[in-house]
Amino acid sequence: MTTYNQLAGYRVNYLSTDPTLNSGNEGQVWYNSTTGKLRSLVQIKSWAAGGSLSTARTAISGAGTQTEAVAFAGYTGTNTNVTEEYNGSTWTAGGNMGTTRRYIGAAGTQTATLGSGGFSTTYVNNTEEYDGSAWTAGGNLATARGIMGSAGTQTSGLGFSGYTGTADSNATEEYNGTSWTAGGNMATARFGVFGCGIQTAGLAFGGEQTSLPKLNSTEEYDGSAWTAGGNINTARANGGAAGTQTAALGFGGTTGSNTAATEEYNGTSWTNSTSLTTARNSLAGAGTQKAGLAAGGDTGSYSAATEEFTSSINVTTAAAWASGGNMGTTRRLLAGAGTQTAGLGFAGFTTTFSNATEEYDGSTWTAGGNLGTARYSLGGTGTQTAGLGFGGFIGTATNITEEYDGSAWTSGGNLGTTRFVLGACGTQTAGLGFGGRVSTTNQSVTEEYDGSAWTAGGNMATARMQLGGAGTQTSALGFGGETTVNSNATEEYDGSAWTAGGNLAIARRYLAGVGIQTSALAFGGQIPTAQSATEEYDGTSWTAGGNLSTARFGLGGAGTQTAGLGFGGYTGTANVNNTEEYTGSFVTTTASNLTTS
Repeated sequence: MTTYNQLAGYRVNYLSTDPTLNSGNEGQVWYNSTTGKLRSLVQIKSWAAGGSLSTARTAISGAGTQTEAVAFAGYTGTNTNVTEEYNGSTWTAGGNMGTTRRYIGAAGTQTATLGSGGFSTTYVNNTEEYDGSAWTAGGNLATARGIMGSAGTQTSGLGFSGYTGTADSNATEEYNGTSWTAGGNMATARFGVFGCGIQTAGLAFGGEQTSLPKLNSTEEYDGSAWTAGGNINTARANGGAAGTQTAALGFGGTTGSNTAATEEYNGTSWTNSTSLTTARNSLAGAGTQKAGLAAGGDTGSYSAATEEFTSSINVTTAAAWASGGNMGTTRRLLAGAGTQTAGLGFAGFTTTFSNATEEYDGSTWTAGGNLGTARYSLGGTGTQTAGLGFGGFIGTATNITEEYDGSAWTSGGNLGTTRFVLGACGTQTAGLGFGGRVSTTNQSVTEEYDGSAWTAGGNMATARMQLGGAGTQTSALGFGGETTVNSNATEEYDGSAWTAGGNLAIARRYLAGVGIQTSALAFGGQIPTAQSATEEYDGTSWTAGGNLSTARFGLGGAGTQTAGLGFGGYTGTANVNNTEEYTGSFVTTTASNLTTS
């Protein structure tokens, strides 16, 4: 936090509840004292590939939303009248336009589209209306033109600027669903302008004039007159646009060469955003500032590519443990299974061997059915309603296996090798047990459970006990433990053989492990004192996570790397019953309490 203060010039707020935030607070950091979590506001913006158009083309027009768009007309080497409809993933054929042409003004929705002007063999003034299946003739523009800007809806449209074939135009026309009438002229005559918004709040930006450089000027329409807005950062023409007068998105176009630049407008000024994957001009645009759509265009060849823009305001939570509800039974050397909100803790050592089972619902532990055999240092895996417990210590090592159905334990098939302090992972019908100890000898033995019987698997490279485990029967992870000294070795299992993985930063024994082979969590342990350290594994290497509040070993674990659960254990002086819940490193979620102003 001191480093953040030095870098950003702000102190980290210490709050009891998360604040109401908006996108203007991007980068704000706060500590929630109630949840014990460090959080920050992050806005994520990106373009990603969507489904390709059936017909690759340039000078194409588009309207609608990111998940319900329409693209029509354009140029494939000759003008086309082809219409396609987008459902958020795939383009399908719609009804053909009556007039084959390119560079048409477009407005409206997928089922109520307005197409006006354009170039056929000359610049035209005809208008067509689309109902989601067929195009019909509408009222003609007063000024025949193409490469024009447009905005609004099918019954309240706006057309402005463009090229008539002999001159640049500054004319504005308004459509009422039947006919066009004159509106206020633009200050700057131009063509290839970007356009979006509605009839009474239109936006025009960029464009070009015959034989002159590309423009960066913006104009805003109020239903009768145009006034100057903030200039775009990249002067250009023939790009895509989406959104409203106060929340616009402009993307692609030509500066003299193709550009992938994307900018966002807030009604006053433009800011640079994430660029298109493919630079192009004369493309179709649709959607909103937060959910834009780009399709087709000229990339040096006719393009069928579609890209989708997303912008979300998220809260990023740093890795941290927070307090959960206490267990009913204080104990150590217990087993765990399940998830953070449906956990299972069973067996262990109190002042004697325990057979107690408890179930966690994300806040409270309640008693479940007792094990048939009281014991500690056993292997545990599975879920809250399909748990598996095997091996352990009952005065001597045992091979007993039991299965839990959410209320009672029943006998399963015995382990082939009697042992305790072993590693475990998998499910009730596909379990894995590995390592451990028999009498005075550490084990490398691996066994696989099919729901009724155990069979031999491949031996670990390092015989050890008191180790952690994570993953599945065919994609497992074993780490830490004790050989004759504490170990930091990690091994990965593929269903038949173990191979070396990245070493833990801290060699330790009696640690807990949860997660999968490529996203695991190791926490707690002993060296020889109790540890609070947490480490996260990405399939190659371990990195530090947030520390447990209570240093301990011989604890139970459940859940995943980003939603872990640790409970019970031993501090070195006393058994504990406290529970902690883990939020993994920089977990990002869309925040429901954020505004987008």
